[in-house]
Parts: sequence; structure tokens; C-alpha cells
Amino acid sequence: MTFVNEVRIAERRRRDAFPTALDRAADAYVVRRGSGRTIVAGYPWFTDWGRDTFIALRGLCFATDRLEEGRDILVQWADAVSEGMLPNRFPDHGEAPEFNSVDASLWYVVAVHELLQLAANRPALLTFDQRRVLESAVLQIVGGYARGTRFGIRMDADGLLSAGVRGVQLTWMDARVGDRVITPRIGKPVEVEALWLNALSAASYLEPSWRNAFDSGRVAFLERFWNEDLGMLADVVDVDHVPGTRDDTLRPNQILAVGGLPVALLDGPRARRLVDVAEQELLTPIGLRSLGRGEPGYAPRYEGDSSARDAVYHQGTAWPWLIGPFVEAWVRVRGNTDAARRDARNRFMTPMHAHLQTAGVGHVSEIADAEDPFAPKGCPFQAWSIGELLRLDRLVLADTSRAPSSASAVERSAIG
Repeated sequence: MTFVNEVRIAERRRRDAFPTALDRAADAYVVRRGSGRTIVAGYPWFTDWGRDTFIALRGLCFATDRLEEGRDILVQWADAVSEGMLPNRFPDHGEAPEFNSVDASLWYVVAVHELLQLAANRPALLTFDQRRVLESAVLQIVGGYARGTRFGIRMDADGLLSAGVRGVQLTWMDARVGDRVITPRIGKPVEVEALWLNALSAASYLEPSWRNAFDSGRVAFLERFWNEDLGMLADVVDVDHVPGTRDDTLRPNQILAVGGLPVALLDGPRARRLVDVAEQELLTPIGLRSLGRGEPGYAPRYEGDSSARDAVYHQGTAWPWLIGPFVEAWVRVRGNTDAARRDARNRFMTPMHAHLQTAGVGHVSEIADAEDPFAPKGCPFQAWSIGELLRLDRLVLADTSRAPSSASAVERSAIG
């Protein structure tokens, strides 16, 4: 047998060991970094970034029961905490880490919290030292953010998180052209507040005193962000750190107040109205538009040279990873019933699965045009896109009439 045939047979055996094609796809992103593990954000041109890693990890590792690998990734990143922040780009040898992200550290806290919940049913998952390292990282992040850290990040008197300085892009909407940040979102961005309050809730399991900050912040969130006339939340309040100002631009970031995170901040009729607006104005077959169609600057196509594309990266372009928070929110506002989950599978998962055969075959693209035919664009193999599809498939939309895995049981207890 030739060496080539041996390699081919070995690769076939490796692929056959995965239960589904989605599991095989997920495996491509979990890679070695030195002696540890990390997650590549996408192929062929992305590396491993903090925000992408912690969003994708919940689907790539937790939903697929690769808990040990998820644990190892989180433990390794814990060593990089500095002034309460994790870098958005993992530092290579001789390079300075980049901390230009307000949300990466908060996504990390969410992922650690879910891992600690899962470990309650699998005591062997975490050693004493691993648990101590993870818990310490969570408290360093929450404490550092509350006291104040880089880029104007600090807990304000209302319990919400203020963040941003001119010229630096801190949220996931981080495009810039030259020196111009396209969506600066300085102040109190809505998804950052959802993540911050979830981080406070997670920290309160370790130090109960954080519960007071969570309670006051949640009250302020509901008072400050809701727009009764529009039936949705503001995208940013205290814009540019000017108290009382608000930006009511229709963007998908508000969906994280209802879905995608363990603690939903909005419920009842308000949550239903918000989800209905997102479905009517932002939903495409493979993700949510990054800007409402009626908003100034809306771009139906992602095209042109690199500067033209960067300028519309978050100005309408659809993002598949947002289908995860949206579908979870959609199910939540319908009572999280088995019937709602079945309906969601038929309505939202079918087009996502069809997409698996159109661009990076077997994978989910980074972005797509905002209008029909919703052509996939950007990176054809994106970690958080397929991670959120897996999280929906295995956890959010799991059939509760069957005996749940430890992962699905914990997720359902978290989402109520």
C-alpha cells in the first residue's frame, strides 16, 4: 500500500468517526496552538480571535460534547487576562496583544459560566486548579470592567457598562476605512449591556455581591433602552458619552437582549414585539441584516473594492451567526415549547442547511448580500456561523420529548 493510500484511508476513518457532516465541519476549526488548543475564526484568511473564539466555542465544542477541548481553550485564554480584559487577537511570540474589543472578554465569561454549569454533572471535567483559574479569570474581568479599564470601559452609576473612545472600534461591528470607524457606537451599545449583565449574573454565582449590580443594571437597561413607539430597543444610549442621548437605528444587536445568552433581559409583550420587528425587517434566509432596510446608508450588496466593501460590512450585509440568537429569541417568545422548536426548525433551519451546499460546501459563510438572491460573500468557512448553527441544532431546538444530553439539559435550564 502506498503512502498516499494510507493517508487517504486514515483520513476516511477520521471522518467516519464523526456522527454527522456538521460535526466534521466543526472539527476543522478546533486546532492546536503551541501545546494547547484554539479556534480559527475562518478559512482561508482568518486566524484565531477572542470574540470569534468564545462565540463559536459554545457550538463547536459544547453542543458537540467536545467539552474537554472547550475547557482547554478557555483555560489557555485565562492566562491572557490583563487589566480585566482579554485580547481580541491572541498574542504570538514577540507581538503585542490587541485589546480593541469590549465584548470578547464578556463572551468569555458567558462561555466559562456555561462550562461550569456543565461540569456540575461531570465532576471529572475540571480539576481543582482548572476551576480556580477559570473562576479567577471571570472575577478579574468583571471586577476590571466595573472599576474601569482601557478605552473608557467602566461600570457607570446606573449599573450599565460605558465604553468607547474616538478612533477605536470596540464592538463586533468593527469595520473601518483608513482612519474612519464606520460604526463607532461609543457609549452604551445594546448587545454590550446584554453581555455585561449576563457577566454580572455569572459572577454572582461566584461572589453573590455582584447580584446587586446585576439587579440595578437590569432595571436601568429596561428604562433606558426601550422605545415604546418603535417596539424595539435603542442600538446605543448615552451616545458618545453624552447622558440621555440615544441612537434608535434599527440593527440586529438588540436581539441578544432576548436570545443568544443565558439570561434574557426582555420578556413578555415587549420581547415579542422586538422579535417581530427583527423578523419583518432584518431576517434573511441565512442570517440577520446588519441594518434595517429603511435606514440611511443601507447597502443591499456587499461589493466593490476593499474600501467599498468595508464601508458596508455592517450597513445591511447579512450575518449568518446572528441566526442563532434570533431563533433562540423567536422560540423563547413563543413559550419555548416543543411545537415552537419544531416550527423554528422548519422555518429557519431548512434554508440554513440548504446553504451548506452553495458556497464553502458543508460549511457556513461569513456574510451574505442583504437582498435576494442573498449571495454568500466574505470568508466561505466561518467558525461562529457554523458554531451557532450547531448550537441551534443540538441545544436550542433539541426535542425535549427525548432524553436530553447533559449539554442540552443545562442549556434549557439556562434559557427557561
